Amino acid sequence: MTIRTNRPDRLQHFRPRVHCLKKLEAIVVEMQDQKSGVKGSEQKLNVTSIPHVIAGKDIVAWIVNKMKTPVEEAQAFGTMLVAYGYVYPLQNHKKLVLCNDASMYRFQTPYFWPTQKWFAEDTDYAIYLAKRNIRKKGQLEPYEQAHYNHLHKWLNHKWDFIVMQAAEQYKAGKERKKPDRVVFDCQERAFWMVNRPPKRTFSAVDTGPERLVDPNTEQVASFDELRRQHIFYQQAIMRSKVKSSVSLGALVKYITTYKNHDPFLAPCLPSNPWQTDNDSYWNLNMRRVDLPTKMRVERWSFSLFELLSDLRGRDDFKIFLKKEFSGENLAFWEAAEELKWGTASSMSSKAESIFKMFLAPGAPRWINIDGRTMGLTVKGLDHPHRYVLEAAQTHVFLLMKKDTFFRYLKSPVYKDIQKKALNPEPHNFSPGQLDQNAQSRAPGIHPIILWKQEEEEKAKAAAASAPVDVKSMMSKIDRKK
Repeated sequence: MTIRTNRPDRLQHFRPRVHCLKKLEAIVVEMQDQKSGVKGSEQKLNVTSIPHVIAGKDIVAWIVNKMKTPVEEAQAFGTMLVAYGYVYPLQNHKKLVLCNDASMYRFQTPYFWPTQKWFAEDTDYAIYLAKRNIRKKGQLEPYEQAHYNHLHKWLNHKWDFIVMQAAEQYKAGKERKKPDRVVFDCQERAFWMVNRPPKRTFSAVDTGPERLVDPNTEQVASFDELRRQHIFYQQAIMRSKVKSSVSLGALVKYITTYKNHDPFLAPCLPSNPWQTDNDSYWNLNMRRVDLPTKMRVERWSFSLFELLSDLRGRDDFKIFLKKEFSGENLAFWEAAEELKWGTASSMSSKAESIFKMFLAPGAPRWINIDGRTMGLTVKGLDHPHRYVLEAAQTHVFLLMKKDTFFRYLKSPVYKDIQKKALNPEPHNFSPGQLDQNAQSRAPGIHPIILWKQEEEEKAKAAAASAPVDVKSMMSKIDRKK
């Protein structure tokens, strides 16, 4: 690896994870203590004697004894040390996990620790791959070969420099003793395995956008900021409080309701597309499908908001309202949503059409709201804005929530869709099938195309649900005669 003395300031010391990494490093240093640390020994790897080798079970046993935790927790903590690159495997280097067996590991040299602020640049990685290509005589791993080809195209303007640096490093490495050379190769490979992992491998060192402001610096607040903070704290003190038992009960109820629908707590059926590169889950859960899944239908029963947020559930709710001749409330709610999220140029025309359709005396789809809300809404339509229908929309939503929603859950419409809903079987892909899925990955439908399809469906639905003008229809019939 290219040795640098001038380290670029990547603002990594501003990241809050550094505090966590410092704690990990303190534990790693304690694990390497000669008296109380993990005992290492010299082991043979491919006929080469490697010093200071430790077994995975010894690491787990040390963590259990030190932290007084169960074996599962200790193994998970050890896996985190491997994922961050503080400990690296000597045999199965592709799997950054800690096995509770006789698998061989070594402690990474502090030069390659994450807190050293070495930025894994493409040039360094290209030099490393070129050096491995020279050593292996072109026989790289498949993922390394893919990265090598990509970097060759990307850094073609300085590839001669990269090959020259790789050749010099290869010559310098051959001058070392064989055990030292093998150890350094393992350390360097472990560093790039953490920072440039293969496909479908989680990287623990992935970071978000760089922070341009140091949150640790002390900022002197102005008098205006202190005054606003004082007003905020006064209002917070006067705000009505809720008992902790009530809030915790509501939180437990929410978690119990949604735990089977959380992809972090429950598996995605038939499979997680981000892990298997199989898009069956997305196809089954598209916005508008003929038959939804059972989990999707079950979620509609949680609340009216969940039902209306799902376009497929909203279509099913429309069918129920049409049978009960009470579809004007949902139509008004949808029109208010379109006004809220639509373009500013069409705001006035949309507000006028909503008034004529739902609020004007003798409107074709007049909604029944109280006089106070009606007065505020009609008065606000003189100068329309995005949230002019907020009060009326909230009133209509509460009416549907208290009455129509519960009748829908007991109706044959909902029970019929519950019976017909799909229950997909989980996928069990082999490693070969996962590689094939990754190679045959197809691009998804462009969002603009989906938006156009939705707009066409909305236009057809609006034309189908529009009131019929009897006079114009009779005049057309008379003309044909």
